[in-house]
Amino acid sequence: MKNSASKLMINRRQALGLGAVSAVAALGLAACGNTPAPAPAGSAAGSAEEETPVALDAAAYDKLIASGTTADDAAISASTWAKKIKDAGSIRLGMTQTSTLFSLLDEKDGKLRGFDAGLAQLLTRYILGDEGKFEVTQVTSDTRESVLQNDTVDAVFATYSITDDRKKIISFAGPYYQSQQSILVVKGNEDIKGVDDLAGKKVAVQSGSTGPSIMEELAPDATLQEFKTDEEARSALLQKRVDAYVIDRNMLLGAIIKQPGKYQLAGEPFGPIDPYGIGLPLGSDAVAFVNGFLKQIEEDGTWEELWKITIGDRAGVDEVPTPPAIEA
Repeated sequence: MKNSASKLMINRRQALGLGAVSAVAALGLAACGNTPAPAPAGSAAGSAEEETPVALDAAAYDKLIASGTTADDAAISASTWAKKIKDAGSIRLGMTQTSTLFSLLDEKDGKLRGFDAGLAQLLTRYILGDEGKFEVTQVTSDTRESVLQNDTVDAVFATYSITDDRKKIISFAGPYYQSQQSILVVKGNEDIKGVDDLAGKKVAVQSGSTGPSIMEELAPDATLQEFKTDEEARSALLQKRVDAYVIDRNMLLGAIIKQPGKYQLAGEPFGPIDPYGIGLPLGSDAVAFVNGFLKQIEEDGTWEELWKITIGDRAGVDEVPTPPAIEA
């Protein structure tokens, strides 16, 4: 990243100093689960976590970002927000650097890659003609609003769920992605093909997540077993102490990527939809500008290709999701 190297290095040191900066760092700030705890000695998960995760194709990712489109001068001039960024010569982004699927810092080359990171870099290129002209401020679930309110950043990309309460103090572009609950089973399990097949089954859920309440409503005949951490639930699944594990789909896709060959998804997503948006200053004309950018990358196939590289190809999921309808 051309103009962001020094600030990114500062944020890398901050991130390392913070350690487990939030309970959902492994998969993004919107995920329901907690930071994994060490598995009990001799457990299946104890050795499985040491396996090599499925790597993102960095060359394909970088090529896609570098081929992103750029806005014309008229579009930039029509937006006060975009023109300010253009005049400044860089965009200030609030992001996480520890999300396996959405925004992960590669310690080898110092670059951020992932679905959210890709969108942020494509937007940077769209405005400035160079995807490397950005500065990163590390955000947590507690700081995403404040960095927008105090003008520390121009936009936040951090699996940021759109809610009515948040819309009172910031604005959102999008949604650009969405998640629901899904079912994880061990690889090769063909008995469970959807939520209706969970009746009479032992199902792991994570305490403190939305999983238990959703399961009580949609699969009341399942026997729920609550676990404190994502790793404990997956360990129980591998040891066949439970038949399935239900939580946010992105958590499960991350598990498949981190432990290749161990799991598979069963059936379609279900339950309430959690829409992700791009956080922007309240009342800013950035919303219209960024929504126009999102519509363009969805129409020209860039959104689909980015999803394949960062998530689908790594998790072995061939069916690309349909982007959610962008709010007016």
